Amino acid sequence: MSFLIGIDLGTSGVKTVLFDEAGKPVASSTVEYPLYQPNLGWAEQDPEEWWRGTCESINNVMLKSGVDKREVKGVGLSGQMHGAVLLDKDDKVLRNAIIWCDQRSADECVQITDLIGRERLIEITANPALTGFTASKIMWVKNNEPQIFEKVAKILLPKDYIRLRLTGEYATEVSDASGMQLMNIAKREWSTEVLDKLGISTSMLGKMYESQEVTGKVTSSAADQTGLNAGTIVVGGAGDQAAGAVGNGIVKSGIVSSTIGTSGVVFAYTDKLTIDPLGRVHTFCHAVPNTYHVMGVTQGAGLSLKWFRDNFCMEEMMTSELSDIDVYKLLDAEAETIKPCSDGLIYLPYLMGERTPHLDPNAKGVFFGLTAKHTKPHFIRSIMEGVTFSLRDCLEIIKEMGVDISEVRASGGGGKSGIWRQMQADVFGTNINRIRSDEGPALGVAILAGVGAGIYDSVPQACEDVIKVKDTLAPIDDRINKYDDFYKLYTKLYKSLKDDFTQLSTILK
Repeated sequence: MSFLIGIDLGTSGVKTVLFDEAGKPVASSTVEYPLYQPNLGWAEQDPEEWWRGTCESINNVMLKSGVDKREVKGVGLSGQMHGAVLLDKDDKVLRNAIIWCDQRSADECVQITDLIGRERLIEITANPALTGFTASKIMWVKNNEPQIFEKVAKILLPKDYIRLRLTGEYATEVSDASGMQLMNIAKREWSTEVLDKLGISTSMLGKMYESQEVTGKVTSSAADQTGLNAGTIVVGGAGDQAAGAVGNGIVKSGIVSSTIGTSGVVFAYTDKLTIDPLGRVHTFCHAVPNTYHVMGVTQGAGLSLKWFRDNFCMEEMMTSELSDIDVYKLLDAEAETIKPCSDGLIYLPYLMGERTPHLDPNAKGVFFGLTAKHTKPHFIRSIMEGVTFSLRDCLEIIKEMGVDISEVRASGGGGKSGIWRQMQADVFGTNINRIRSDEGPALGVAILAGVGAGIYDSVPQACEDVIKVKDTLAPIDDRINKYDDFYKLYTKLYKSLKDDFTQLSTILK
């Protein structure tokens, strides 16, 4: 029998999953690593810690499974998007990677827009300049750490650094590269116009592939460190959102995913290039050849609940450790004790600024409507509801763009939560489906590896065979209108506070 490996390099840890040909997980391992925040709004990670975690997790699944390494026919890579890994001529990491949720590069976004022009930038890259994208991070280093930038020989995305360590190849693929803001999205290639105006050489970037194409093979050195067989193919893979979409079967019109991980994403497939002229949602290349996707992103989705857990839920974390019950199940149970709309407590999930729909790095998290009546379970539920409202922001814009939406599939860590799926059904006013597998990005890139290895004929065909709907949650009718009223108030709060957020950021500088 043939097996496939999917590696998902996330923000909190790397997850490696070994699958059989039918997409069934055989063994899984997750290894965590830290996030560094040296200044307010900054977010960095050490690529060497990514690599050590990847080696450990691959070794773990090979050991757990007992599978002969020669039976692993392909490896697919998924990863957090937008991070800037800067290497010197000897492939040494020059500084910690500046990752997706970092907000330091607002001035560089203005610079990029001035150099290229807002309309021309959207025409080429399908998106306005944002702090989340790689281009502004590169420009920040160029402007603020010139002694480092002058040594830069290669610029890689997070998962593509793992590819380099596995194969020795400088390569990327269209879905993840789309988020660098250095690419002509319509032509699916690097934009010489953008690169020239930003003073970035094409030679600094990896070779571009489609997501299912073979980009290299595992080297002898990497085989020794990971337990893989030397010569195993490594395909392009995908950015985490496109990978998760493949793993959810979002490879044809009408099916949309709503993913709650560290960030929250509403993701829609489209077979033609569709751009929001206001830049509120992102248009990128999909992991399916010659197709695209539109996605709205909220920065602090699962991050918000994790922040609350880490700072205010010591009792629940101790109970979880002693009882071996997932702490998030304990938080779900507390949220279940509170009525919908949290007795008027509304949460704005802007802990790391916000992308969709505000494009505002200065936005901050807010609890609104707090009274003496509110308890810890109220806060937990209001966080979950606030994140769900932010996902509805994304969904509403995608609908405005004329993208067909006939089915919504929940995924990510939040997709495992029954209460969070029910909230999505109630707030969106539509059924929420869940598929049988919850491996998301790891399954998606394993499917891509299977196509590259010749096990599957195409990505859509593989998804048709592997991805099946497990269950459906329908909206509860008497909650829909109530949530609509609270959602309208939620959308007004940002408008009321926008100038205050800016003033606060100015004071803090």
